[in-house]
Amino acid sequence: MACAKFLGSRTAGALSALALCLIMAQRSAFAVQDCFDAAASYHQVSPDILRSIAIQENWRCDGTVRRNSNGSIDVGCMQINSIHFSELSRFGIAPSDLLDQCKNIYIGAWHYKKMMRRYGNTWMAVGAYHSETIAERDSYALKVYKNLATLFFSKRER
Repeated sequence: MACAKFLGSRTAGALSALALCLIMAQRSAFAVQDCFDAAASYHQVSPDILRSIAIQENWRCDGTVRRNSNGSIDVGCMQINSIHFSELSRFGIAPSDLLDQCKNIYIGAWHYKKMMRRYGNTWMAVGAYHSETIAERDSYALKVYKNLATLFFSKRER
């Protein structure tokens, strides 16, 4: 990030640069939140469920790439698995596109909507975002449910 070179600086302008970086980070956080709302609206899924999935997948909602034990990789905020790369390529989406937070969130919403078409608007669909293996699906859905409860109560406290 461009802020990194300023943060190491010991000049008088370093504090101004730090303030600018904080403002940019805050604006970036707002932009990501807008992406959740826009992607949820576009794919007709719950924005709070989508956020709760993102918290479970990658709480930083960044460009993290993880290698799985089966050799596949998960990319970005919504940890889109490489098993979907072939299907995504038919829509003109390259693996590198998943590093864009907003695109990644839209693709996560698309994947969640696919699971909703298969399982209905249920916790099974939420769990199937991660795995369609029953035990893993149900365990994942419970984790997302807990994230949703935390999100709900944090909204109420504002």
